[in-house]
Amino acid sequence: MIFTETKLKGSFLIDIERREDSRGFFARAFCQNEFESHGLKPIIAQANVAFNRQKGTLRGMHFQFPPAAETKLVR
Repeated sequence: MIFTETKLKGSFLIDIERREDSRGFFARAFCQNEFESHGLKPIIAQANVAFNRQKGTLRGMHFQFPPAAETKLVR
């Protein structure tokens, strides 16, 4: 996994690292240890997938102050 920190503190773009061979590829989408090493809580309560018909639409992202803060993985 490739973590790129954004201007928003504690927010990262996470790209997959493909491991390719003749069959195709395999890539890790989540790793507890890697999340922890970037200061993220590695407890994932939900995993969601969204599709947006209109370009520029963003779903699944809203800010919550502690103690209700959550680590979110949106793909």
